[in-house]
Amino acid sequence: MKTTVKAFLDTSVLIAASDAEHPEHMRSIPLLAAATKQTTACGAHTLAEFYAVISRLPGGKRQRPEIAAKLVEQIIDKMAVISLTAEEYAATIRNLSKAAFAGGIVFDALLLACARKVGAERIYTLNARHFRMIAPDMADRIVAP
Repeated sequence: MKTTVKAFLDTSVLIAASDAEHPEHMRSIPLLAAATKQTTACGAHTLAEFYAVISRLPGGKRQRPEIAAKLVEQIIDKMAVISLTAEEYAATIRNLSKAAFAGGIVFDALLLACARKVGAERIYTLNARHFRMIAPDMADRIVAP
């Protein structure tokens, strides 16, 4: 039986929630604060993407690698982390190719495949336009925090 979660959090929302100076921080932090493994999920790729971004933010906001790693551990502790199989990766890439999408949008598509896999009721992102473009069938579930 397919697992269903109430909320799927895109990397952009987790970054905003973790950076008090981010313009979307106040709207994103309640989603992270309310997250539980039973109600909230993110993609496995999000862990690497979050670490990469949070450890290289410009200015004084950059986190040292050991702090960035601890933040990743906190995400893992708070929510379900959804992985894709090799076939699910390939199917996502095939679908992008058929729709003539190229480049970095593949990362958004992979996260949407994770959200679809767990039947997410809401997909929270700061990049709703791209997400809706990739998955118009899920557009009503793709929202900003």
